[in-house]
Amino acid sequence: MNRGTFFYIDLRLLVPALFLLFLGLTTLFSVNIDFFKSQLLFAGVSIVFFLFLSQLNYKAIQLYAVPIYLISLFLLLLVLLVGIQSKGAVRWFDILGLRVQFSEIMKPFLLVSLSWFLAKRTPSFKTFFLVILFLTPVLFLVYKQPDFGNAAILGTVTLLTLIAYGVAFTWIFLGAGVLLLFLPFLWRFLHEYQQQRIVAFFDPARDPLGTSYNAMQALIAIGSGMLAGRGMSQGTQSYLRFLPERHTDFIFATLAESLGFLGSLIVFLCFAFLLHRIFVLFSNSQDRLDKIFSLSAFFLILTQFSFNIGMNMGVLPIVGTTLPFVSYGGSSLLSNFILLGLLSSIGRAAKKEGTLEIG
Repeated sequence: MNRGTFFYIDLRLLVPALFLLFLGLTTLFSVNIDFFKSQLLFAGVSIVFFLFLSQLNYKAIQLYAVPIYLISLFLLLLVLLVGIQSKGAVRWFDILGLRVQFSEIMKPFLLVSLSWFLAKRTPSFKTFFLVILFLTPVLFLVYKQPDFGNAAILGTVTLLTLIAYGVAFTWIFLGAGVLLLFLPFLWRFLHEYQQQRIVAFFDPARDPLGTSYNAMQALIAIGSGMLAGRGMSQGTQSYLRFLPERHTDFIFATLAESLGFLGSLIVFLCFAFLLHRIFVLFSNSQDRLDKIFSLSAFFLILTQFSFNIGMNMGVLPIVGTTLPFVSYGGSSLLSNFILLGLLSSIGRAAKKEGTLEIG
């Protein structure tokens, strides 16, 4: 084996993620020391997983694509039956005193299963139909928790991957048309608070002290940060608790109020560097499975980032999604570092084959 690939870590993947993690931990430290301690613990665990997975042979993982999918379905069903309920949702297992959310952790592994499935087939209506069958039970079980945010993320990532994979737009438009026909029916299955969030997005002034409150407070927090921010623990909206979920869904608004436009720009640049590196992995990968997984991973990070930032800035409805590597949440942090570990493994293989430059 080439000595340069015996222990290989893709620093261009890891460094932006660590910088985002540092910004998140700094924000959490100023918000609540208990949140900081919990996140720091999960950060250590997540980095260990990253280092471990980055040294594995990614191609060996594809052998378990079907069991991974079936185990994911089983765990999603199990959490509905015996999971911990919090704030009206049943999303967590309690493992050794730590709450683990499998709808977060399973995301990179589901991408493995999806990539394996697509790599064995050519773009066609049959492939499109089978992927919909593959996805439907996952989305249903995630939605039933209820976790509309992760269901929307998984659906969006799958759709974008299919489009990039080469599925004809005819089938995409046909699927969208069928979905539109069923929208009135699907609307009835949304929880009342989910319906109110969607209505509030289109008419924010309708209930500024109720359903529109979170979005309006986030915009005030972002705007009040101006160029350089108010400073850590100095923001009125986040640190006086006018801004709900200031450590999870709206941590970007908290960070923007504290560090201003300059701090927000650093967040955007970190994600830009990270996404660029994933795209380089996609471009340089010779293996079909590696290319599809890298592409789906690109869309996963991009979708989570876009949903969270859009939600904070009022351009998307509030669906409850975290900002990768920044928001409080051990399961989300672990999931994203697992994703990077698998990508680093692909980079390790590409470097060994001489198709990827060290960086």
